[in-house]
Amino acid sequence: MKRNLLLCFALLVYATAAIAQKPQPPYYTVESAPNKAKNDYNDGVMEARKGNTVIALGYFERALKACPTFIDAQLLWAGSQLKIKDYARAEEGFEKVIALDANYQRAAFFTLALAEWEQDKFGEAALHAEIFLKSNSSDAEIVREAKRLAANARFAAEAVKKPVPFDPRPVGNGINSPADEYLPSLTADGSIMIFTRRDFIDENFYQSEFKNGAWQTAEPLTGVNTPQNEGAQHISPDGSWLVFTACNRRDDGSQGSCDLYWSQLKNTGWTKPVPFSAAINSSDWDAQPCISADGKTLFFSSMRPGGKGGRDLWMTTRQPGGKWSKPENLGDGINTDGDEQTPFLHPDGQTLYFTSNGLPGMGENDLYLARRQPDGSWGAPQNLGYPINTKVNEGTLTVSLDGRTAYFAANRSDSQGRIDIYQFELPANARPQPVTYARAKVKDAVTGNPLVAKVEFTDLKTGQSHVSANTKSDGSFLVCLPAGKDYALNVSKDKYLFYSENFNLVETATFEKPFLLTIELQPIGDEAAAVASSKPIALRNVFFETGSAALLAASSAELDRLAALLTEVPTLKIQINGHTDNVGDDASNQRLSEARAKAVYECLIAKNIAAERLKYKGFGESQPVETNDTAEGRGRNRRTEFVVW
Repeated sequence: MKRNLLLCFALLVYATAAIAQKPQPPYYTVESAPNKAKNDYNDGVMEARKGNTVIALGYFERALKACPTFIDAQLLWAGSQLKIKDYARAEEGFEKVIALDANYQRAAFFTLALAEWEQDKFGEAALHAEIFLKSNSSDAEIVREAKRLAANARFAAEAVKKPVPFDPRPVGNGINSPADEYLPSLTADGSIMIFTRRDFIDENFYQSEFKNGAWQTAEPLTGVNTPQNEGAQHISPDGSWLVFTACNRRDDGSQGSCDLYWSQLKNTGWTKPVPFSAAINSSDWDAQPCISADGKTLFFSSMRPGGKGGRDLWMTTRQPGGKWSKPENLGDGINTDGDEQTPFLHPDGQTLYFTSNGLPGMGENDLYLARRQPDGSWGAPQNLGYPINTKVNEGTLTVSLDGRTAYFAANRSDSQGRIDIYQFELPANARPQPVTYARAKVKDAVTGNPLVAKVEFTDLKTGQSHVSANTKSDGSFLVCLPAGKDYALNVSKDKYLFYSENFNLVETATFEKPFLLTIELQPIGDEAAAVASSKPIALRNVFFETGSAALLAASSAELDRLAALLTEVPTLKIQINGHTDNVGDDASNQRLSEARAKAVYECLIAKNIAAERLKYKGFGESQPVETNDTAEGRGRNRRTEFVVW
């Protein structure tokens, strides 16, 4: 509310003398006051206009001593108290003005509301701000500020009555130091934190690893840090991409004062940062990027034309081929005529956290969340509540994959420096949707060497790609999997048989049970490969109607992929094997397994695969891969496979 204080004091100083009216007992105005009081008043106005508030206050006190009911002097005395932050005396002074004449200067209700706000008298502040608004002031800026104050006071009055749980704790000495640390960002598995540290006058990125229950001593991020400032960063969930903000680097292809940059983690370290193209960066302030877990959407804050206020939230999506779309404003549901900043999209892909000073809150930049609706729009922003939000500016919030732990930076009594990084348990109603992750290493089944392979996760219901990427040079990948969907995984590489898996998260997902995989791709061609390829390849994304050999539509992608492999490798010959669990009698299970294997066989023939390259066989319940004592085990045993022959 600091801008409000200056605004209102200027209003009173420059407007009071101009509204002097015909004297109305029981008070005096500039026109009717005794000369001594009037002279002191005029001297006070001159000092106030020069910014000498304390000196001006002395003159107004002298004027009031000479004439206690001098309403103009009383008004500016109260305004001076407001400016020097003696809010109790300011409140007393404005109440005296209103008691003398409530209609003399209606702005007194607004300044009274400001004094009450600063003393946490939220209900009274709301009431008096609303009384001012009924005066139909012609000053648009004051009216806007009064509306904001009224909305904030109404919100705060209720919020302090119902505080949310909040017990922040420092993240530890491995990260916090006598310098300032802020803007934390985490990988999906919670093993790496990237944050900004201000060393003297330079901002740089640091990295800490979580081991043995504690954050280890942070190290500078080599390859990205420069003698210039770097800040407002976000690490991709798999830790392989960094997007961040840098300013005034016009010699490297950037567009404006502050622009968005990216760097990629390679075997040799982080690559030299590169600015995003002019399709994203503008000649205006662009900052605070956040990339979605699937790598398809980039959120950021910008002051570019076309926004709703000062700083707005924008988004751009990655198009087929890798280009980014023209940024879109998130719209009136999120953006206001104030500032919206520091977007963080949780890996659930649905929960967006950000700060705003234009939505009802505790006064300055508050933390909010908005949830993406089924139609792709954003729901109404939800304030995270008091005391997470306070009357000071709140900053970036990062939420762990499990949705329980939130990280933020603050200047608190237990800070080592001015600003440290803290964590706290997020209230249940502010948590994102459940998410887990799949982490794997892809190897050559013969040599054991890591492979750079294509990894694709698909939504089985819609057939839409969730994530499509390549493994790192060490063969690893990490992909976030939000609850509510059934995912198909396919891992492929030229001259190798593919690998498929299925993750059914329709009911729920849990961070405590990630999918940790070692994937061996079987090579095609040489003698060693022939031995490896004799091992069965499970077609985990081939599905049948219950108790039937009728293929479900969700099987199409897997069978298309198998047909494509056979087409690409015309010498490849395979046998389709069918398996069941032990539910039912042996003979029925044997017939069902054969019928299902035959259904796949016939499907491949229908896709122009020569029959002489194909065989099929049913094994019933005779070859379980897991126990039949659990539903999960029985599901793994009901499978279709192929082997090379």
